[in-house]
This record gives sequence, C-alpha cells and structure tokens, in this order.
Amino acid sequence: MKRIVLAAPHSGSGKTTVASLLCLALRHRGLRVQPFKLGPDYLDPTHLSRAAGRAARNLDSFLLPPSRLSELFARAAAQADVSVLEGVMGLYDGRSPLSDEHSTADLARLLSTPVILVIDAGGMARTVAAIAAGLRDFGTGVHVAGVILNRVGSERHAELCEAALAQVNLPVLGFVTRDEALHLPSRHLGLLSAEQASWDEAAALNAARHLRLDDILSAAQVPPLPAAQVQAPAQPVARIGYAIDEAFHFYYPDALDELRVAGAELVPFSPLRDPELPAGIGGLLLGGGYPEAHAAQLSANVSMRQSVRDFAASGRPVVGECGGLMYLAESLQDLEGQTHEQCGVIPYRTRMQGRLTLGYRDATALHATPLAPGGSTLRGHEFHYSALMHEPTRPAYRWTAHDGSEVLEGYAHGNVLASYLHLHYAADPATARRLVMACRPEPGVPEPSS
Repeated sequence: MKRIVLAAPHSGSGKTTVASLLCLALRHRGLRVQPFKLGPDYLDPTHLSRAAGRAARNLDSFLLPPSRLSELFARAAAQADVSVLEGVMGLYDGRSPLSDEHSTADLARLLSTPVILVIDAGGMARTVAAIAAGLRDFGTGVHVAGVILNRVGSERHAELCEAALAQVNLPVLGFVTRDEALHLPSRHLGLLSAEQASWDEAAALNAARHLRLDDILSAAQVPPLPAAQVQAPAQPVARIGYAIDEAFHFYYPDALDELRVAGAELVPFSPLRDPELPAGIGGLLLGGGYPEAHAAQLSANVSMRQSVRDFAASGRPVVGECGGLMYLAESLQDLEGQTHEQCGVIPYRTRMQGRLTLGYRDATALHATPLAPGGSTLRGHEFHYSALMHEPTRPAYRWTAHDGSEVLEGYAHGNVLASYLHLHYAADPATARRLVMACRPEPGVPEPSS
C-alpha cells in the first residue's frame, strides 16, 4: 500500500498545487491514485479529485475517532496503487500550540505514513535546509522522506537548494518552478473549487516534469495497514434529496457513503435551477457552499423556495448545514448590503460580514433532532463569514468557547435542524442511521425501489 503525506512549514506553501501536480503525474503514468485531504476543508479536495480522476477523501482526526479514520483511509486506499495525502497548515499545527494533536504530523504517525516536505524556496537556498531539518527533528515518530521544492526561480536555484539539503541528509524529490499559470485563485472561504478555477492540464503536466516520481514512489513503499471491510450500500429504505450545484456542494464523500450504507437513496437536485424538490423524497439535506454568491438566483427561484417550505411543513426531516441554514432562513444580506429573500423555513435572518468564524466544536444537542438525541455530544467544525442578525430563538447546540463563555447556536424545532456546524456522518454510523430511519416512508406509503 504505497502512501505519502505532503506537508509544509505553513499554509500558503503550495501544498494543494504540488499535491495536485503529483496526483496528475502519477495518473498519467498509469497508476490509480487515491487523494486525501487532511482536515475539514471542502475545497482543496476538488483540485485533488480533478487531478487524480478519483474523488478525494477527507481525513480529520478531530471529527473522526482514530479507529474510524484508519478504517476509512484503508478502505479507500485499498482501491488504488498509491495514496497522496495533502496535509493541513504547517506540519505540527493542530488544535493547540502546545501539542501537535490533530495535526498533519499526528495523522502521519497514526497512519504510519512517510512525509514529504513541500517548501516554498522563493528567496532562499541554504535556509531551506535549516527549515527542513528543523521540521524533521522537531517531532518524534514522524519520518520525513525528503523535500519537494516549490516556486523555485530556475534549475540552478533548485541545484543550490539541493546542495544545502544534502548537508542535512535530506534528498530532493523534485521541484516546481514559479509559474503564475499554476496559481489557484481563491474567494473568501479559501480556494475556488476545481469547477470554478481554470487549470490547463498540459501546462500542469509540464510543471510536474521535475517531480522525481520513481524516488517518490520508492519513499511511499511502506508496510500495509490492516485491511478494512468494504461496506456495500444497503437496500434503500428512504429517499433523501440533497442539494448539489454551484451554491451547495460541501459534502464529505465518506459521509454520503455512510448514508447509503444506512439505506439512503440520495437524490441530487439544484436549488438554483430545478423548479421543485424531487418527487417521493422522505428527507431533505442542504449542505454548505456559497449561497451568498448566488443569493439573487436562489431568491428568484420562487417555486423551489415554496417547494422547500411545503416539504418542511409536511413534517419530514430537513437538515441544513451552514449554507443550508442561510437558505432555510428568511433572508440573506450579501456583502453589498442587498437583502435577498430565502425560503423562510426558520425565523432567522443572516448577513455576510468581514470576520471569519472558524474552529472545531464539541457540541451538545439541546433537543432531539433528525441527527442525534437530545443531550448527546457531537464533534463538528465551523467555517463561515456569515452570521445571524439576531440571537438564535430555538438553538440546536451548546458549546463552550475558548474564553469559557457559553455559545448557543443553530435552530432545532420538530423536524427541522439548521446549524453552522459541519458534521461528519461517518464519524458515528448511528448518526447516519438515525437520519435514514427518520426519512423512511410512513406505513402504507410504497418503499423506494433500488
């Protein structure tokens, strides 16, 4: 089971670009490449997926218990020749500055996977060796197999860096020259998704020509992890509509798979373009995304908004995460101050703001919801620039902030759950089973066909 982690000293070093180039180059060599993204990010995986020709999976050691994370990794990796894992932030950056728990280094240890450092060499030569050696020697149990130099000025520049790295016994496993054509544009939540950002494949393959694939594959040759059982989707017992288009596309593939294993038939629809919800669904899932970038079009689709209201009024489960909460609310105020009417399922109003809210959360469910019993604890994360324009009137969750204050968040009432909290349904299969069971047809209503 060949596998490698790409890590860096800090965010912005070019991990996503280099990981995507590596996936593309390995795929063009004829290998089946399984990409992974460490952490909760939804956007970087789209670039890895496009490059590898295979859906990237998220590995987050906070959201997923260690045994579950290892199982999900092994299950996906077993279907490929080599796995490429892109790290998050700096190699040792986790939840706390006092430990590397939930960091890239932590996950590399858990999965017994060697690390290749991606170092932005711009304006450096000998200092590259100091940075690389420091990262290698700082932690315990992390095997640094070598360095990929990013944004080098020329082949001569790469040679100078390689000579310096030889002094600390770290091999160079390739380099990528500075090229604006490889720049991945971003918007306020991070990189644009691969569907929104242009990237010429021929130019990318040319940029990857200096990656030393044989050396990288040799470093990736490590003992296999215990095999994981592949769970096939169950016979469908419930149809769940899930929003998927430019406005809503933040879903973890493993979470969707877990719903299918629990017996869900997932039916895609577009709140932007479809006139109404799919027929025959027993539940509604509205993931995160960029509803603020499409607020006017979402508002203009009056028939869809009415369809969502009617569905919620029917008593069947409705779950909205982040962007889904914004769509279910009464209105959304964009960055220009324009207010756009939304579905009005929940009595909340949201607005965009300049301040980012992000972080992991240990949340307690205040009421029974389609996802969890009241009083249960769930782990999730927030990452959003929007906020409520008022205090929540029917909060779904409670957690303790870093300053010790109590936070009440979201909306939970009857069959409707809306929150800024992103959950990973594969963390606890009971979450997926609870949602699927809640979405089953009532007695006397025909079951969905397979």
